[in-house]
Amino acid sequence: MELAKIRNLSDEELKHQEKTSAEQLFRIRFQVAMGQSDGVKKLRQLRKEIAQIKTVTRERELSIHGENKEVKQATPAAEAETPGAKEAAAEVEAKAEKVEQAAPAAETKTRKTKKAAPAAAAKKPKKEKTKGARK
Repeated sequence: MELAKIRNLSDEELKHQEKTSAEQLFRIRFQVAMGQSDGVKKLRQLRKEIAQIKTVTRERELSIHGENKEVKQATPAAEAETPGAKEAAAEVEAKAEKVEQAAPAAETKTRKTKKAAPAAAAKKPKKEKTKGARK
């Protein structure tokens, strides 16, 4: 299934599709273990599909793609209808900004740890080997 089709599914349809894909994956793994099938290509495809479904559901939870864009587009019409729509739109935009600000911070942390790891390994003293002596 393509990513565009996955994004167009509702939350319930996503859960159902994830369950069916997981069941298919289990069956194919079982067949491969029994030697009945060489479904390597299908295994990879199902794992990828399940990962995409989980990614889309997580994006919706964090309101990165799905709801966030829809709310921004729907706010001008909603402002005329309800007085609290401006406040709700401001909250959604604030959440989106927090998510965007958190992403670069996480990247810099991983860069720092990757740079620090070789330096820490270089500082470790090597153990001396002694013959016949046990501690």
